Amino acid sequence: KSVGEVMAIGRTQQESLQKALRGLEVGATGFDPKVSLDDPEALTKIRRELKDAGAERIWYIADAFRAGLSVDGVFNLTNIDRWFLVQIEELVRLEEKVAEVGITGLNADFLRQLKRKGFADARLAKLAGVREAEIRKLRDQYDLHPVYKRVDTCAAEFATDTAYMYSTYEEECESNPSDRDKIMVLGGGPNRIGQGIEFDYCCVHASLALREDGYETIMVNCNPETVSTDYDTSDRLYFEPVTLEDVLEIVRIEKPKGVIVQYGGQTPLKLARALEAAGVPVIGTSPDAIDRAEDRERFQHAVERLKLKQPANATVTTIEMAVEKAKEIGYPLVVRPSYVLGGRAMEIVY
Repeated sequence: KSVGEVMAIGRTQQESLQKALRGLEVGATGFDPKVSLDDPEALTKIRRELKDAGAERIWYIADAFRAGLSVDGVFNLTNIDRWFLVQIEELVRLEEKVAEVGITGLNADFLRQLKRKGFADARLAKLAGVREAEIRKLRDQYDLHPVYKRVDTCAAEFATDTAYMYSTYEEECESNPSDRDKIMVLGGGPNRIGQGIEFDYCCVHASLALREDGYETIMVNCNPETVSTDYDTSDRLYFEPVTLEDVLEIVRIEKPKGVIVQYGGQTPLKLARALEAAGVPVIGTSPDAIDRAEDRERFQHAVERLKLKQPANATVTTIEMAVEKAKEIGYPLVVRPSYVLGGRAMEIVY
């Protein structure tokens, strides 16, 4: 229970909730379905997940509304205050409308309404059956971008001008970016086993060193329990999910000279190539070199080319290939995917 915490800030409960869901980095872009309603056992599973609290219960609440349960029905199973249930039900109904009208039905007013309720471009793209880039392009056409509000770190007791920001879809922007040379550091997102405080330590020291060298430092992270999100660790703090959409919006308004992705662990590393493709200046190790180290097959070829020793290994894409290669290599062996750190999704097989 001590890992995985994430925090999100918005102007409404729905906005902050959906930002938090995508900030968790569990493969969700919002209220993604957990069960297929075509499954005859779907309703039974949903009721069981609502009755017995688990880590994914909040997604099953959305599934319950998709399956036709009422607010009272969900309340009776969960005892969660009806006010919160109504918020989730409304988001589910909006999702259904997006799926019905598609991208052609996303006019400027409707898209603004959706963004004010925290819908990510990636979630809207899934619902509309298009690529995320098409939703972003549509927002560009409508000139629909977030503004940034400041968090009052003194709770109105004293006058403060702390640059501690979060995004929302309103009118007035309070970010007031300077014209100094800036470097942005992407944090590690929620702590988890294998990606925790050690990466935050790296981000903090990067920020402090850059400040010593005269740069204005910008930190982007969403974990409230780390030093990197202390308001005085960097010159400017954006408390946002570390996703492509959120980072690109901050880059758009701040225009940094460089973005550092190498210190935050897997979270920013997986954004490196997409950021580079979008024209963001990724400094330090190049995104291609990062990919060459992370892609098991590319790394294997690099080691072979350099004539270095390596354990017997193979890259597989199916269960059948895995069984075949395991016979060649011999047991016990380690199975792990590319693009993970710290043993996530890793197994020792005997």
